[in-house]
Amino acid sequence: MQHIEQNKTPLFDALMNYVNEQTIPFHVPGHKQGRGNQVLTSILGQTTMAMDLTCMEDLDNICNPKNVIKEAEKLAAAAYKAENAFFLVNGTTSGIQAMIMSVCNPGDKIILPRNAHKSAIGGIILSGAHPIYIDPEIDPFLGIAMGVTPLKVREALELHPDAKAIFVINPTYYGVASNLKEIVKIAHSFNIPVLVDEAHGAHLAFHDKLPLSAMEAGADLAASSTHKLVGSLTQSSILLHQGKLINPEYVKAVLNLTQTTSPSYILMASLDVARKEIALNGRERIEKAIALTNKAKKELNQIEGIYVLDTDILDNNGKYSLDPTKLVINVRDLGFSGYEIERILRKKYHIQLELSDLYNIIALITIGDDEHTLNAFITAFKEIVSSRPVNKVVRYAMDLPNLPEQQVLPRQAFYGETHMVPLTDAEGEISAEMIMAYPPGIPLICPGERITKEIIEYIQLLHTEEAELQGTQDPKVKNIKVLSRRLVLLQNQTGTIQHVG
Repeated sequence: MQHIEQNKTPLFDALMNYVNEQTIPFHVPGHKQGRGNQVLTSILGQTTMAMDLTCMEDLDNICNPKNVIKEAEKLAAAAYKAENAFFLVNGTTSGIQAMIMSVCNPGDKIILPRNAHKSAIGGIILSGAHPIYIDPEIDPFLGIAMGVTPLKVREALELHPDAKAIFVINPTYYGVASNLKEIVKIAHSFNIPVLVDEAHGAHLAFHDKLPLSAMEAGADLAASSTHKLVGSLTQSSILLHQGKLINPEYVKAVLNLTQTTSPSYILMASLDVARKEIALNGRERIEKAIALTNKAKKELNQIEGIYVLDTDILDNNGKYSLDPTKLVINVRDLGFSGYEIERILRKKYHIQLELSDLYNIIALITIGDDEHTLNAFITAFKEIVSSRPVNKVVRYAMDLPNLPEQQVLPRQAFYGETHMVPLTDAEGEISAEMIMAYPPGIPLICPGERITKEIIEYIQLLHTEEAELQGTQDPKVKNIKVLSRRLVLLQNQTGTIQHVG
């Protein structure tokens, strides 16, 4: 029965019915089905412009869905093995922030890995939550953070049994997953819900060769970037819910605080269609993507001086499982930085990578790839590598900086009394801003944390490599807002900030 239901696209059908009826609009948007913007219509097409509609009776309302949006969300919940699904048009960022705001009031504790995406830090600032950070596993050769161990989760809960939630990434940007099922089991034994950032795991539920999805692992809430790996349009995502630890009606109320009241029906229709396609054909298409990635790994592993991330790294702890569709290539022994490889691929070969860092690149293989696109990448990469002899000289011998100590709660730091200082003079100051390379969007420094010399040096190195840095009010990330001494002294007297290492 569920398989038959997945053939339906109720929201998309209602949208196209409105378009095909040739209804005369006396409502927003002002371009009136494209007639008011002929340039854009000539580029996007008449049908696309006609689909750009607003909330009305037969198209339902995202703030309080009762008809076609509600039906489409029920189908999505069934496809993802959840009890409830909420369509998002503000991206997975809005879902992550809503998850945190749904469980945390100001001052409430939430346990999360320090390599969480900046959207989680944003949710902590908005909610006023008190973050209890768990150090993720670090791979020193790759120079990247991995997952968190169940043991560290248990230790954190034993120290902080009053925490309101556990927040987990499944998987990381690099495709590494923690033992989520065991983490959920531990959290639920404390009667504490598990929130999952599944921005890079929207495909997990549709193939058994992939890490376990959040809902299958028993998590309570998961924000899933369907646009990243399942085929909906950019900025469209889904928030999934199950269980009795979190009230789904309250989750919806929180979503309505920040999500637009003028949602894009084009984005929502893409969620409806993408859900149908992945539910009916996902296993076959993901199998093809896995086969393509395995082919690439086999060819690339013949190149001296590189390492392709594979299951040999798994250790049953913080590196519990791996997404086989992520093509992560370490180039440190070639004398290249990942940023340099990315720039050459883009400028010389017109190939754009998903991510680069000091030592690695990620070429994302999805349901949209084929032999042609894969071969183009492999050929270009081989040409780049052959242009420089392997000399085992690492271009940079700098590890990820140690996680900074938190001195002030993120919300208090963000809204506190601040002043701007040059980043080079900021050692010892308490940051009121985030700084991150994007992607992956993991903050090197968060509001409320003490800025160290090694963090400054690492950021300067990223500047040298022309990494895309952001997070500060200064668009060049040369200056940073820091707290006044009065606020720092006041906060330190309370002794409330703690860190789990």
